[in-house]
Amino acid sequence: MNEESGRAMISHLELSTMFDQHPAEVAPHLLGCELSVTTDDGTVTVRLTEVEAYGDQGEDPGSHAYRGQTARNATLFGPPRQVYVYRSYGIHRCLNLVAGAAQAGGILIRAGEVLDGRELAVARRGGKDTGAKLLSGPGRLGQGLGITLSMDGTEVLIGGPGRDLLPSAGPASVSIALTPEAPSYSVRTGPRVGVSGAGGTNEYPWRFWVDSHPTVSQYRPGKRSAPPQ
Repeated sequence: MNEESGRAMISHLELSTMFDQHPAEVAPHLLGCELSVTTDDGTVTVRLTEVEAYGDQGEDPGSHAYRGQTARNATLFGPPRQVYVYRSYGIHRCLNLVAGAAQAGGILIRAGEVLDGRELAVARRGGKDTGAKLLSGPGRLGQGLGITLSMDGTEVLIGGPGRDLLPSAGPASVSIALTPEAPSYSVRTGPRVGVSGAGGTNEYPWRFWVDSHPTVSQYRPGKRSAPPQ
């Protein structure tokens, strides 16, 4: 697994423009950003600690876009700066941020540290506060943030700290906002979690996480995937 030093602070305008690039270029810059999801129940804000990038049709065998566009994955094909939500194992609602102006793709949000709205996140997770692991893993994170399939296609608002943002274009009373923050940590990279076949190998080291952060989920290889080096 590779390690990178902490990245320089970028502005909200730079972050917004960056979403036109390949998801693997955008993903590490999301670590440390604050993500807020507001619904009728309230707002939960997390600091992102683990993400995975997924690429284009024909490029990335681990991506939902790999075999082309369907009604289910249409949001992945753009435009960028919107939410792609899918159901995993028939239970979990997983949150992805669409990236790439010239190709399909997105970034799966895998884990976050709760900064605000913890009581609401705990209630959504069944009422038990599991500490740092409360929103560790995309299923737990989606549940704690109140992610639903109806949020698919919702615009992601990208603003600077302290900026007032208008409601997202999407379901009524839903707002999804992303705010860049100055990083002060090391970033690790490696194969993606639970991805089968070639897409789960070192050929696609598109999982990025904050080194040693307690909220990061445990790595597990997918079927027929080589273990990380």
